[in-house]
Amino acid sequence: MAENSAALRRVRESFARQGAMDTLGAAITHLVPGEVDIGFDWAQGLTQQHGFIHAGMLSAALDSACGYAGFSLMPEDAGVLTIEFKINLLAPAKGQRFRCEGRVLKPGRTIMVAEGRAYAIDGEQEKLAATMHCTLMVVQGRQEIAGA
Repeated sequence: MAENSAALRRVRESFARQGAMDTLGAAITHLVPGEVDIGFDWAQGLTQQHGFIHAGMLSAALDSACGYAGFSLMPEDAGVLTIEFKINLLAPAKGQRFRCEGRVLKPGRTIMVAEGRAYAIDGEQEKLAATMHCTLMVVQGRQEIAGA
């Protein structure tokens, strides 16, 4: 269990250094090994021309949720990089708050596969706005990426 708590601490420390997530006003709302949820509120600066959260903003939060879900399972000296993702935009990202879930489907020593789901929350109602399939690289032996 101590190893898990160290890994989860590394996730929180790395997340705190992400300027992109700070720009979104995002926070980790759920964190267990292999699972990360990131939440953020609607803000005018994150929207597209119709007032919905811009797909690029939603993609960034989903990518981080998937990446940190994978990172939570990686060795202490490893870093994480996304090497591919595909997003399906299912509905306008219209709501007061957004929750992006990342879940590891297949952990591996060099490659991990994760999936993400983004929900638009309006009052008590949640609507699935997007899904993501994400491939992650476990990066080891590169000082500038290790542990971050």
